[in-house]
Order: sequence, then C-alpha cells, then structure tokens
Amino acid sequence: MRKTTRLRRLMEAPEILRLPGIHDALSAKLAEEAGFAAVGLGGFPATGTLLAEPDSSQLSLSELAEHLARICDATSLPVLADADTGFGNVTNTARTVRTLERAGVAGLFIEDQVFPKRCGHTPGKAVVPPAEMAAKIAAACDARHDPDLLIMARTDAIAVNGLDDAIARANLYREAGADALFVEAPATIDDMRRIVAEAPGLHMTNMVDFGMSPALTGAEAQAMGFACIIWPVTTILAQVKMLRDLFARLKDDDGTAGLADRLAPFDDYTRLVGLPRLREREQAFLDHAAALADGR
Repeated sequence: MRKTTRLRRLMEAPEILRLPGIHDALSAKLAEEAGFAAVGLGGFPATGTLLAEPDSSQLSLSELAEHLARICDATSLPVLADADTGFGNVTNTARTVRTLERAGVAGLFIEDQVFPKRCGHTPGKAVVPPAEMAAKIAAACDARHDPDLLIMARTDAIAVNGLDDAIARANLYREAGADALFVEAPATIDDMRRIVAEAPGLHMTNMVDFGMSPALTGAEAQAMGFACIIWPVTTILAQVKMLRDLFARLKDDDGTAGLADRLAPFDDYTRLVGLPRLREREQAFLDHAAALADGR
C-alpha cells in the first residue's frame, strides 16, 4: 500500500493517529523502531536542525525538500510535512506540492500566515485574507499527482482575529478541497471542543511543549473528536537538553566513563543504521562477482 494511502486511512480510522515530531532521518528511524504508524516534520525542528535558526521562513523549499527526501528514504513510515505558507502564491503552492510529493511525503499542511511566517506558538503573527488561502488549498489539491496525498489546511487566525474567524476559515478551506484541518494554538479546552464541533472534518491538534494550548493525551484528544495528535518539537527539545548536559559533562570531566547508562551501545547504533545488513549485502555482491570470475 502506498504511504499516501496509509496516512489517509490512519487519519480516517476510529483510533486517533499519534504522530511523533521528528527532525531528521535518524529520529524518523527511531520513531519507526518504537512502533509508531507515521511521523510528522514541522518547520520549527527542520529549521533548527538544518540552520540552527528559528522557524521564520528562512528555510527554502529546495532545502526542505532535500531534507524530507532523506527522511522518507530512511523510514517506511508515512511522513506528514509542514509546507509552511506554500512558499508564495497559488503558483508557488502548486510547485511546493509537486516538489514535496517527489520527495516522498505522504501528506503536507499549508498555513494561512503572511510571508515570512512565525512559529505558531510565538507572538506577532499575521494572516492572509481567507480567499487567498482558499485559492492556495485549491491549487495544492489540483497539483498533486497522487489523489491520496493528504492536503491539510492550517489556520493561525485565532491569535490574530479570534476563534470565530479561525472556525470560519477552517470551514472555507475544507470547502476549497482540504482533506484535513489544523486550527493552530487554541487556548482552552472549550475552544478545542468548539473547533471540532463547528468545523466538521478530520482535525489535527498540536501539542507544542511549553506552548499556548492545553496539553492533552492521545486518549483525551480522541474523546474530543480529533483524528490526529502531534508532538512536533519534543524530540528537538529533548536533544537540546541532552546535548547541553553531555557537553557540560565532557567539558568538565574530559571523558565519558560515567556516561554508559546514558549512551546507546555502539553495536546498537550500528544495527539501527543498518551496518550489519550493509556489510552482508556488500559481501554478497563480492561473492557473486568472485563466482562469476572463477567460472570464466
């Protein structure tokens, strides 16, 4: 089954889809090893990983696509990608969809912020007129080659115009063709319930650590009616904390003797990235070539 079809079925299933936010190919492989059914890549961890910069439209489409291609090659899981604002107008949005589809994503979401955008849980956001965003969604749906490629519409209007406008926009974007909806940064549980009740469709909720929205478990989000829950920045925040602690320890102690319980064994890492399988494959080709040479 195609990854696009798998993601769509996971979104439509009665059980909520739990998406760990990943930031690179290795974290995607670890999420697959942990047993997740799909993964998501947000702009915040992608920009942080590649540029060590904030999520403020600094990452180009080509850089994002190359990063996603590596991730999609590294995992058999469907990947839901943050496509930012579509990187421009309707024409740019169509090209963005075609580019990320070639990279291997199973779905993507486009937001209605102005360019350059800001992280969804930071202040100072502004949104484009709803009709402009609806046109981008229509262009995105028209541009996809695979009809199962999931197009999700995100609105950041709560922070700018309030919840009523965000719900109205979500409904408009669904009418424009969006397969799923993502109303960013609701401030209360009641707001979250209103979103699901008043904008029919498949909804994703965004669990940003230390963010503006109430923290939910997957079961709590499912009970509210959400189809998908994502923790987009948790892995990158965990990595920052872990590496800070590690670098402080190395700087002070100049060694790793006391870190055995905090490090994966080297053999475990080489197994994770497939070194034994790679060596076996190399040897199989060498043995085959040797057999051919002996038979000449």
